[in-house]
Amino acid sequence: QWGLKGARGEYDLMVENEGRPRLRSLMNEVHANGWLNAAVVYGYFPCVSDGNDLIVLHHEGVDSGKERVRFSFPRQSRDRRLCLSDFFRAKSTGDVDVVAFHIVTMGQSVSEATGKLFAEDRYREYLELHGLSVQLTEALAEHWHGRVREELGYQTEDDKTLAGILDQGYRGSRYSFGYPACPDLDQQLQLCELLDPARIGVELSEEFQLHPEQSTSAIIVHHPEAKYFNAT
Repeated sequence: QWGLKGARGEYDLMVENEGRPRLRSLMNEVHANGWLNAAVVYGYFPCVSDGNDLIVLHHEGVDSGKERVRFSFPRQSRDRRLCLSDFFRAKSTGDVDVVAFHIVTMGQSVSEATGKLFAEDRYREYLELHGLSVQLTEALAEHWHGRVREELGYQTEDDKTLAGILDQGYRGSRYSFGYPACPDLDQQLQLCELLDPARIGVELSEEFQLHPEQSTSAIIVHHPEAKYFNAT
């Protein structure tokens, strides 16, 4: 993200002597200016699968058990012919499963700060602040995925090392719309209908992108065999 490059054996030294001091200075500036306003909205929903579709059900009231929203996912045409819906209990079994969704954000302030730096042609500062804010967004999403695993009772299956966690050493996976397993961004409409992210200052654009930019969404799948795959 920051363009630190060096020959073999030099990179670690550059990180310690240049990267970390710059990071500490930037974090101090971010804190002093109140640019980070991290927030999360998430929820658990009853669901069933139907072919390539995941059907989220109403969980209360007169419509309890009826279809609320539907997500349609592509299926691999090769390899294991996987589809995200495969990791949820089928409607035909009569059983109901659970799916979690979340949206996390670093807030509008840091988005405005990066935009101001870019407009002023302060490109290095822009790249550093933008890179930091994007990585913090991803870190919050990963942290909240861990929270979901804990609430579902699966965190004991987590790898005990950071390297293991970063290598998906835990049960299930977190999939974001626009990526290979669920590439259709327009399905963020259903996600936003379920979570109402306006509560944390996040909106969906006409192009189905989340704003502020430093925001990300996910469907969290708890099936033990759910790992990243390419469905396109």
